[in-house]
Amino acid sequence: MADDVSQQTAAQFDFNRSIYAPDQPIPPAEEADLSTLNIIDPELWRRDAHWDFFKRLRNEAPVHFCPDSQFGPYWSVTRYQDIMTVDTSHQIYSSDKAITVVDPPEDFTLPMFIAMDPPKHDVQRKTVQPIVGPENLKTMEQLIRTRTQTLLESLPRGETFDWVDTVSIELTTMMLATLFDFPFEDRRKLTRWSDVATGRGNPEIVPGGEDQWRGELLECLAYFTGLWNERVNAEPKSDLISMLAHGEHTRNMTPQEYLGNLLLLIVGGNDTTRNSMTGGVYAFNKWPDQFRTMKNNPDLIPSAVSEIIRWQTPLAHMRRTTLGDTELGGQKIPKGSKVLMWYVSGNRDEDVFENPNELWIERPKVRSHLSFGFGIHRCVGNRLAEMQLRILWEEILKRFDWIEVEDEPTRLPSAFVKGYTRMPVTIR
Repeated sequence: MADDVSQQTAAQFDFNRSIYAPDQPIPPAEEADLSTLNIIDPELWRRDAHWDFFKRLRNEAPVHFCPDSQFGPYWSVTRYQDIMTVDTSHQIYSSDKAITVVDPPEDFTLPMFIAMDPPKHDVQRKTVQPIVGPENLKTMEQLIRTRTQTLLESLPRGETFDWVDTVSIELTTMMLATLFDFPFEDRRKLTRWSDVATGRGNPEIVPGGEDQWRGELLECLAYFTGLWNERVNAEPKSDLISMLAHGEHTRNMTPQEYLGNLLLLIVGGNDTTRNSMTGGVYAFNKWPDQFRTMKNNPDLIPSAVSEIIRWQTPLAHMRRTTLGDTELGGQKIPKGSKVLMWYVSGNRDEDVFENPNELWIERPKVRSHLSFGFGIHRCVGNRLAEMQLRILWEEILKRFDWIEVEDEPTRLPSAFVKGYTRMPVTIR
């Protein structure tokens, strides 16, 4: 691999810029001025208060322009069909600039295949795809089940604990360690690097600002470079690092590109699954009749898993950049514009999903949700995520009559990772 990644400090940005004071109520969505509405305002996400704003956008401005935000101007696409159009039109809407509303610092770019267009995207994705192929998933299923059984058996009965840290993070981090063949005793480093990767500018995650963010990511690179050097000089194995080290189209990556792809695989295997594991427990507490339906008919678990992923939508948006002037939903969008596909809104589109705000585990065409994306960038690990969630609920139903959520979960103030940092529960 090439020279070290630059550590030059980039300009700071105000992640927490909000027009809503934390201790004051947010005005009703119908009072919002759509000409200036900034749906990525972190306070909307911390309080889970964005739903009515998205509903208004779908009804009144489904392709909406925000002229000013902490990350510059951007367009929001909020209806299901328009999102599908953008997601399946990579010739018009490019992933090459970035996949979130946040622009990467020019001196610390981290290329990754999800943020590439064909043909480079295709060959790099193909390199790692075998790890989540049908045969490999079949091999991993018993390991996932055994770990899940052991963890659930260890949980306290009748006393409150944090579901996020004890269950969701632990199960997903063990899975990540397996995929990378990562030293198991250090597996919580993967959780931390995932949080840091998506937490740039968030003082709750990276209180030291840009210098700390870069420093921790460079620590991640250094650790994984050691593993790369071991694997590249050994016979190829079936873990992700070996695949990258020996892959024809990945073995000559720069350090930046190696780190970018590592972070993609870490975040993709961590944040989405762990927040769906938490979101499912929370949703069943809101609709306990759906839990009883599933408990009475465990054959509904695969359908329930898809419905949980739709209802949770663990990644709220993905970004594209227009390669030329274009038009969508009657709006003229100039070349070079940020276009955000709001999966979280498309999954609640009333024109596509009946009673979209409710959890309905017998929902028709339940797998048609947007949470994994569509087109060439559809989530490479979607089957693995579904299998992890399916096994978790199969094993929960064998052991527990009920998991009570004792208080509202604490949510990330993030318009990208729609997740939880804490959720107190008690097993009944």
